[in-house]
Amino acid sequence: MAKESWKPGTMINPLPAVLVTCGAEPSEWNMLTIAWTGTICSNPPMCYISVRPERASYPLLVANMEFTINLTTVSMARATDWAGVRSGRDYDKWAETGLTPLPGEKVSSPTIEQSPLSIECRVKEVMHLGSHDMFVADVVNVRADTRYIDPETGAFSLEKADLLAYSHGFYHSLGPVIGRFGFSVKK
Repeated sequence: MAKESWKPGTMINPLPAVLVTCGAEPSEWNMLTIAWTGTICSNPPMCYISVRPERASYPLLVANMEFTINLTTVSMARATDWAGVRSGRDYDKWAETGLTPLPGEKVSSPTIEQSPLSIECRVKEVMHLGSHDMFVADVVNVRADTRYIDPETGAFSLEKADLLAYSHGFYHSLGPVIGRFGFSVKK
């Protein structure tokens, strides 16, 4: 198999397509679509988002040092894309997308009612890295849609939520489950 070298670039794909919500009070609540996000640590639970300083939500993030990562679903694809290509400076993204804000439980930023899982975060550090600044945060609360919680076990089923992924300019559904962690060595 032949391989070709390319210039350095961000080719780690697919990524989650999430809606990050921010703002300290309802009059300033905003959302933005982000794919540059992920887990940093499981104990203590920490994650990050990377945001360009010119985004309308950037000053809200810096001023409040809190945000919520809202996972998105295939049924939320249009709203997710729309919130990423339109600015909160020019539009009320809540009205335009039809998404519903719910007050945060542990942070001032809202969660999105339609999201299957919302991760409330408090920023520990902002790292200025180049085109994007990375907001490193502690996870202070997770809100799960009860439709995806098994009443027998209490386990949450993200597989049933039909999550949305982003890969090099395109949105995708995740497809069928092909295995569970450890399936390759299970006897």
